[in-house]
Amino acid sequence: MATVSFLLKEPNATKPTPIFAFVSFDGQRVKVYTGLSILPKQWLKSEQRAQVRGYADNGTLNDTLELAEKQLLDCYRTHRAKGLLPDAAALREALTPVPVEEVAQQATRTFWQHLDDWVAQKRASGSFNTARTYATAARHLREFAKSQRYGLDFDTITPSFGDKFTAYLLGPANLTDNTINKVLGKVKVFMKWSSHRGLHTNTYYTRLNWAKREPDVMTLTTQEVHQLADLALPTGGYLDNARGLFLLSCYTGLRYSDLVSIRKEHVRDNALRLTMHKTRDLVTVPLRPEATALVERMLSGELRPVANQVLNRYLKEIGEKAALVAPVEAVRYRAGQRESDTLPKWQRLTCHTGRRTFATLALEQGLRPELVMKITGHKSWASFKRYVNIGADVVSREFHRIYGGS
Repeated sequence: MATVSFLLKEPNATKPTPIFAFVSFDGQRVKVYTGLSILPKQWLKSEQRAQVRGYADNGTLNDTLELAEKQLLDCYRTHRAKGLLPDAAALREALTPVPVEEVAQQATRTFWQHLDDWVAQKRASGSFNTARTYATAARHLREFAKSQRYGLDFDTITPSFGDKFTAYLLGPANLTDNTINKVLGKVKVFMKWSSHRGLHTNTYYTRLNWAKREPDVMTLTTQEVHQLADLALPTGGYLDNARGLFLLSCYTGLRYSDLVSIRKEHVRDNALRLTMHKTRDLVTVPLRPEATALVERMLSGELRPVANQVLNRYLKEIGEKAALVAPVEAVRYRAGQRESDTLPKWQRLTCHTGRRTFATLALEQGLRPELVMKITGHKSWASFKRYVNIGADVVSREFHRIYGGS
């Protein structure tokens, strides 16, 4: 695990002094100059950032520091994934400071342009799925402002905006409570992002909220995974390809973005060692024999990546052929009111079902929770439990195995 801290070369100077970074990892501490300078009186030592209040231009400086931190950490993770440690030269090369001329441009940009910048930054970071959720939140903001004729800007994110926007999301946009909660969460992330850049001093946005309900978790049973694996499909066809990708997710717990990014250099003995796209965490995923065979097919080009939405469509076709017809209740809440539909399991099958299935079956088969979380990259039980769907029959079986009875 690497950490980055920023310090001033001469913290008591009366003129601008260079900012340098200390990158700490694996018992080492490497000093890297950022190419940036600041007056010490404008530096917040406890936050390791420039003071923005009263110094609007420092917003871009903080933006550059955040970018530098990400670049340094990415450099470390890239080297560790190859079994190496970065040296000072590699870390210096990883830094690409933002030109100072961009500071002046920030002041003339509109709320919507900053919103576009925010989404574009996520796309550029490689977090494509996360960027899509941010883009969706931005789209809802635009459609709300247009349909409600609301002059949206940093200083108009007020209690009145909160009431009108949530009413719009619940009414015309027809979103569920959980989706509304996610949209508001993304708006808050954007407002925090822009606040750190000195674009506004609005604090009301922190109180934007909407109650959510934990969603039901749908997973496959061991028998259903076998039904998919044993299903007769034309070898090399699009359904056989989709099944291979899905089963690899069931066997490894990898997200779609990591699944389709597997390369030869990620294979270490009987495991995959890679940096996750979403969190940038380095994980080691042990490979069972079935998974090893699928990884070999992927590396040979026999298994081909397909678009996530296309894969989800194929999986429903495969699930129907494999007779995954167990009824599953899909529950939603709107304004606290419960709505539900009961569908055969194949209709709710998606690529992410594989990741949830891996977590659930690993626990059912006796792997300790902390070990499963180490493989999936989850850092807290609160986030991990959303992937677990232990059935009542499993609870009963394990209880009686320990305490006796039937």
